[in-house]
Amino acid sequence: MAHDENDLIVRLRERARRTRRRNLRLIHEARNGHIGGDLSATDILTVLYGEVLRIDPERPDDPERDRFILSKGHASGVFYTTLAHSGFFPADELSTYMQPLSRLNGHPANLKVPGVEASTGPLGHGLPIAVGAALASQIDGASWLVYALTGDGELQEGSNWEAAMAAAHFGLDRLVLTIDRNRIQLASRTEETMGLEPLADKWRAFGWAVREVDGHDHGALLSAYRDVPLESGKPSCLIAHTNKGQGVSFMRDSTGWHHKVPNDEQLEMALAELAEAP
Repeated sequence: MAHDENDLIVRLRERARRTRRRNLRLIHEARNGHIGGDLSATDILTVLYGEVLRIDPERPDDPERDRFILSKGHASGVFYTTLAHSGFFPADELSTYMQPLSRLNGHPANLKVPGVEASTGPLGHGLPIAVGAALASQIDGASWLVYALTGDGELQEGSNWEAAMAAAHFGLDRLVLTIDRNRIQLASRTEETMGLEPLADKWRAFGWAVREVDGHDHGALLSAYRDVPLESGKPSCLIAHTNKGQGVSFMRDSTGWHHKVPNDEQLEMALAELAEAP
């Protein structure tokens, strides 16, 4: 069993490496995108789509599927790459990212792209939608879970905390929130813009079960997701500590790579760093 688990982690690492490489080329070709936040969220999406979510790309509207909502919709590049690698649409279509008439918009649209549960982009909207979906699952007595991914800077939006109160009030233990805690928003650090700490204590005070995890450790992420609900009768919050630009040394933990496109030389440097699995 341990051998099988090790093989799984190796496969997830390789999948994350391929996703990062394709995501870099995607943004370079489109001359647009949010590479820093894409790279920080890659391992989270890799584990969710590679092992956790109960989904079938052949039946994207299966009523018994788990739901995933990307609240930080500007990370559409890595989301589309993940969906394509999961079989929701042909990988060749990634080359149309942000092109005129492409369905792969800068922010994901649920009426255009299979696998996209909600149109997102305005920050602070994804978690409230996820709360509504989890409440529907609870009312129906269904087994499907709702997973949401937010950025950390977007937690400065008050709508998230209204949603947090509602989720705890209704005991939505079908809801799993992951926070991409990369500590950078736009062109500054979160704690300089509007401090979030003590973040874990805030979620606990709002009635959530909380676990902090290394957001780039596939094994740790997988273990945390396997444990949800973290507490019966409570929504689960995973604070995933990540680095903006993870995987590329000159992008990592840099405020300059929130919304920046690598030039030809930078692309080759980044791809070279990602040439082999860690």
